[in-house]
Amino acid sequence: MSRLKRYMMDKPWVSLKVVFLLVCLIVLFLLVAKLYVNNTNANDQPKDDEPGEKIIIILPSGKKVYTYENLIVSENGKLNYKGDRSELDLTGGIVKYEDWE
Repeated sequence: MSRLKRYMMDKPWVSLKVVFLLVCLIVLFLLVAKLYVNNTNANDQPKDDEPGEKIIIILPSGKKVYTYENLIVSENGKLNYKGDRSELDLTGGIVKYEDWE
């Protein structure tokens, strides 16, 4: 038996080191890829969630509607409020840009 074969028989942990190193590199690569994907997707999201400026709409009956600018839509000469679950006709109301609490 040659010296090289004898050395390899006495040290089987060399192959375990290589396997452990490869597993660690794969895990590190996956973590870096996940961080990269999370950071790139966060900037691509649209900013439509911002409601806009605060406004007060004074209706002809004297009642006041407190809402945000992006929720008010003007279509065919009508002033409409389009919320998540409802739509209101606010035609004839006066829009005032005021900060309300």
